[in-house]
Amino acid sequence: MKLRLFILLYIIFSGACQYARSADKQAQVTNVKQQTTNDQRTTANNDTILYPNAQKALWLGVIIPGAGQIYNRQYWKLPIVYGGLMGCAYAISWNGRLYNDYKQAYIDILQASNYTDPNASFIKILPEGYTIASLGGVSNYTSMLNNYQNTYRRNRDLGIIAAIAVYALSLIDAYVDAQLYNFDISPDLTLNIQPQFNNDCFNNKSAELHFSFNF
Repeated sequence: MKLRLFILLYIIFSGACQYARSADKQAQVTNVKQQTTNDQRTTANNDTILYPNAQKALWLGVIIPGAGQIYNRQYWKLPIVYGGLMGCAYAISWNGRLYNDYKQAYIDILQASNYTDPNASFIKILPEGYTIASLGGVSNYTSMLNNYQNTYRRNRDLGIIAAIAVYALSLIDAYVDAQLYNFDISPDLTLNIQPQFNNDCFNNKSAELHFSFNF
């Protein structure tokens, strides 16, 4: 009797252990599959569909501007990103060069004793056909040089801010686009309207109208 009971308990215990090992193995396989399908999924026809990872798209864009859009396969956005960055780079370069020229001319005219030297920077920068006298004299021309250098410096700084903004927007676009890659934007929205009549335990009647949207 004791031997039979021992055999029965042994069989139950062995079955429980086997079931536990099977469940643990299945859980491990499920975790591996979830990690494997993080960036790709398989359709019913065994066609692999790539789904972009938002973090990866963001970091690619941080390293190389526009790389996030390439990763998301939004190639049509590349001319916008690179066009904006190139436009900002040109504005920074052009305004920076003129700022340096007018800054140097302003410094030189403040230190000059001869205002007719043709090799002086403030003479070379004069518009064609103009002289210092025709622009109102040394004092007025000095003020003009100072105003010009401030204007071009401000424009250069605005170009830098614009370039940072374009860069930041390209990162935001890459991240959001990857996050919403599977978001359904089709106009197929269904509205269901269903009336309902209720009776409580006191035989009081009430009517309700249920609205539901199917996305």
